[in-house]
Amino acid sequence: MEIDMMKEPDVMVYLMTGFLDSGKTQFLNFTLSQDYFQIDGKTLLILCEEGEEEYDPMEMLKYGVVIETVEDKEDLTEEWLEEMNKKHEPERVVIEYNGMWQVSEFEKMKLPAGWAIEQKITTVDASTFQMYLTNLKPLFVEMVKGAELVLFNRCEDKKPLAGYRRSVKVVSPQAEVIFEDENGEMPDSIGSAALNEWLFNEDTIKKVLHILMTNGLKIDYGNKIGKTIIFAKNHRHAEKIYEVFGKEYPHLTGYAMVIDNRLKYAQSAIDEFSDSKKLPQIAISVDMLDTGIDVPEVLNLVFFKKVMSKAKFWQMIGRGTRLCPALMDGEDKQKFYIFDFCGNFEFFRMNKGRATANMIALQGAIFQLEFEIAYKLQGAAYQTERLITYRKSLVEHMAGKVQELNRENFAVRQHLKYVDIYAVEENYKVLTYEDTLAVRDELSPLIRPENDDAKALRFDALLYGIELAYLAEKKYGRGRKDLLKKVSALAGISNIPEIMMQAELIDKILHGGYLDNAGIPEFEHIRENLRDLMKYIPDADRMIYDTNFDDEILNMEWKDSELENDDLKNYKAKAEYYVRQHQDNAVIAKLKTNIPLDNNDMRTLEKILWSEVGTKQDYEAEYGQKPLGEFVREIVGLDMNAAKAAFAQYLDDTCLDSRQIYFVNQIVEYIVHNGMLKDLSVLQESPFTDQGSIVDIFTDLNVWLGIRKTIEQVNANAIAA
Repeated sequence: MEIDMMKEPDVMVYLMTGFLDSGKTQFLNFTLSQDYFQIDGKTLLILCEEGEEEYDPMEMLKYGVVIETVEDKEDLTEEWLEEMNKKHEPERVVIEYNGMWQVSEFEKMKLPAGWAIEQKITTVDASTFQMYLTNLKPLFVEMVKGAELVLFNRCEDKKPLAGYRRSVKVVSPQAEVIFEDENGEMPDSIGSAALNEWLFNEDTIKKVLHILMTNGLKIDYGNKIGKTIIFAKNHRHAEKIYEVFGKEYPHLTGYAMVIDNRLKYAQSAIDEFSDSKKLPQIAISVDMLDTGIDVPEVLNLVFFKKVMSKAKFWQMIGRGTRLCPALMDGEDKQKFYIFDFCGNFEFFRMNKGRATANMIALQGAIFQLEFEIAYKLQGAAYQTERLITYRKSLVEHMAGKVQELNRENFAVRQHLKYVDIYAVEENYKVLTYEDTLAVRDELSPLIRPENDDAKALRFDALLYGIELAYLAEKKYGRGRKDLLKKVSALAGISNIPEIMMQAELIDKILHGGYLDNAGIPEFEHIRENLRDLMKYIPDADRMIYDTNFDDEILNMEWKDSELENDDLKNYKAKAEYYVRQHQDNAVIAKLKTNIPLDNNDMRTLEKILWSEVGTKQDYEAEYGQKPLGEFVREIVGLDMNAAKAAFAQYLDDTCLDSRQIYFVNQIVEYIVHNGMLKDLSVLQESPFTDQGSIVDIFTDLNVWLGIRKTIEQVNANAIAA
């Protein structure tokens, strides 16, 4: 096959191979109907054989798919392909190849100009695989050679799936091999199959948990992982994750729990997880938490399984989209993290997002500050008795924290070289700048939180930051401002006996110019005497600090953060950023809460999107003629309470059965995340169809028509009359 490698193809060709009745048609029926496959233009589906499964031509037309059939191998020629190209002018081509034809004959053909094979996928019926491999091995080799994905259907526990996988890998080492049972799911137990080689592998689970516990969003000033859902493949997989978590983090008792349909008191467990003040922090879910729950405190989602339905995938992502006031140490929840270990974003052709920041717990940040202070205190100017004693106490404390680390923990084992060095006080005598970098990257993230009040620890971090800035001869205006605010808050509650005892120090700081002439001893005096008083400051007065402890503090400059950055250079990014950051705007709030817009509201949106953020031309270049309200609604989604109110008559109607209520709840979930439901074809997919089709569920079509009318009204409320 001739392919111009210097030019990206205009027409992507997807080649589907496999023996008769291996599941090609079923796979393509599903894939072609998915919205991730829906782009402008026409899809040409070329059928080279007829199996038991068939395509509905009218259904395919809804998805922009036209079907052409090739009866005989001799008819599949270069000339015929050119004819099809001229006839249909397709944007993409899908070929369901005949299982008894040599694939190499097609691969040798010269495709029409601009065509190129984008992906080769092979389906295999596991129940007949051994027979075909024995009798038709050359054909199978050609099918699999160069394939990106090999999908085994109808897998059973007793089948030697690991051997099947090896047979594929010998021919096509790069191929991803997936085993599915009759229901499109992985069997609970497959012996030594491929799944055990990765998903169930203990080392893999340790690495996944380490990434989560290191990079996941945290609360309590970095001391506690935020509410997290790990989506596991099945019960056995969930139990394995729970087992490994217990081994790796034995000090985090009660932090993790398996929540699935095998749990006797599943609803009680869900209620516990939904309570921000109770453990567990990590729910290992098998289907039960995928959809239908509302836990605003969720900050991390871990996809540790494949999800074949995009609609379901989005609903699972929806577990993290709920807003939550004052969750992040006084700040409102504004983001959540997704950890996708199974290529779901790639599968659905979605943006992969951006890497998470290098998160470090508060205790780790404090350790780093202490280490860098100890490094600076080696200077000749600081060799006084008091400062020598202070440095010695820092070293004793740091070495003790390193000694506490569990050497059997997966994360710790990756850094034993540095653990061994800095667990010994002798090795702190002469520190280098390189030591500070090594500790920052290798050791500080491992330091375990202390059982101390989070406010006290935060105050420690503030004063250590000021001390380090002083030693580095850097300005610490912001740190000073934060300190004065905290001390002022203490002065406002001086009736508390413990605070009253420090009245003289508080007064000197606020009115006596104490800070103007302060050095390390004075800052330490403040820290030691006031840290334990921080707990008395009401939450309403809790300060939000801008200090980024992940910065290299030795060379830091205190700067106000800037709104504009490289991510906001284009109109699309600016517009979407503005909408997300101004959800308290009256018009945007209307859209989020399903209140109909009027003409004045539209003028407001035009002013924002066509004048302040950019121009009308900028908007139309990105979004065409999409109504402004629709654009905003798709970004902010719909408030859960507003969505439930819109469908209240159906959710509260005792005449509806459980399947009907389930269906309506799925609609609510979809609209909450997407803002609107314009493409009703998604209702023909999982999870909407998990309990039957619309026709099956709503025997009285008047009920369905009423629901549809409600959907249309929700959509219409985003567009002014």
